Amino acid sequence: MKTLSGILFAFAALSGAGTVLSAGTSSTGMNCTVVLISANAEWKVVRSLRPDETYLSSPWGEFFKTRMGKGSRAKDVIFFHGGWGKVAAAGSTQYCIDRWKPVLMVNLGTCGGFRGDVSRYEILLVERTVIYDILEAMGDSKQAIADYETTLDLGWLGSDLPARVRRTLLVSADRDIVPSEIPALRGRYHAVAADWESGAIAYTCAKNRQRLLILKGVSDLVASNSGGEAYGNLQVFESGCRVVMTELMDQLPKWLEKSP
Repeated sequence: MKTLSGILFAFAALSGAGTVLSAGTSSTGMNCTVVLISANAEWKVVRSLRPDETYLSSPWGEFFKTRMGKGSRAKDVIFFHGGWGKVAAAGSTQYCIDRWKPVLMVNLGTCGGFRGDVSRYEILLVERTVIYDILEAMGDSKQAIADYETTLDLGWLGSDLPARVRRTLLVSADRDIVPSEIPALRGRYHAVAADWESGAIAYTCAKNRQRLLILKGVSDLVASNSGGEAYGNLQVFESGCRVVMTELMDQLPKWLEKSP
């Protein structure tokens, strides 16, 4: 005999096109925040900034627990290395939700910016995600892409943001930005930057009604006519990664103060 919760779970899994991420959380949620870091280079920076933490292992990657903030506003925070790409991003997000039932998930990381549309090292507050590398040969690719779009509920942040950021959409794919595709991404989605993981993280959180904050820093730029400045030069990405991840880690306590 099916339970009511099982019926509701099945209904949620079969829900229709597009997803809106609710600010609601599980009634059994712990009073903690999980900060999900995807790329290895991003985690390397976090490790260098927090060398004295006790690092533990999980099926997905390392993590550590700490407290951030002052006095009564201090919060329990878990930093978790989830891994790069959509598969690892979705799996590690679900793992964190199931294990800790956090009041807030935060994804900090890097993205590639479209030259001329965004500045290097600019910080983006992601309002909507689109996974654009879905190719449907038997049907409508546009509809398939729309099914995985996610709009984040950021109303809890209010209008007085704790840092200077740019509110925008972010497109995701399991690949670096293809320069020749930039005009189409601009025209179709009004995108200014792209990454690998945000779309999968946002979609997974939405299915769990998990509150989510995504902050991305532009580590490097890609031009439609001349390619990416980091392509074939990993040091450019690693240098930009250190700049933006350091800034995001500095900003994080102020963003956490906005969370209940």
